[in-house]
Amino acid sequence: MKIDPPILTKVSINLPFGIGGAEWEVDSTQRRAAWALYVELVTRVSVEPLNSDEGLIREALNSLYSLFGTTREILKEAGPDVGASLKSVGGIAIAVLNRGLRPFLTKWHPLLQVWEVKRPPDVSPLEYEKQWDQEPQLRQELEDLRQDLYQYALALADIAGIETSIKGEIDG
Repeated sequence: MKIDPPILTKVSINLPFGIGGAEWEVDSTQRRAAWALYVELVTRVSVEPLNSDEGLIREALNSLYSLFGTTREILKEAGPDVGASLKSVGGIAIAVLNRGLRPFLTKWHPLLQVWEVKRPPDVSPLEYEKQWDQEPQLRQELEDLRQDLYQYALALADIAGIETSIKGEIDG
């Protein structure tokens, strides 16, 4: 049985969170991992705007936090061929988690939690979040993070070799 060599495709991407740009030849393992990461990213609040009158911030933070577990699973399943350098899907995904998501979540998860535990039982979680004096700042930083994650999603689409419907939607 003849095994065909992996098809290589050259990609050039720009990344958020101070990661910079990269150019390399992507194989089918990296394309599949990029596709899986892309699907996880674009089906969450991560690249969709959360307007001030929509949704719970807690749910948005939980959704973002769950990207750690799904990214780990995707990378473990893909194996070492997915790479760990910044010229690989694995390395880029790890850098996005550690340089982008982790600082945001380690700042806001505990601050929001301190506020949430004080909620009176007769006030809804949404109403109570709106009363928090840091809620507007958190929503603005969430929007800033969304724009960076949007750039990451576009890079994943390029690596996966797909056309994406999210292009052009950065402004919400």
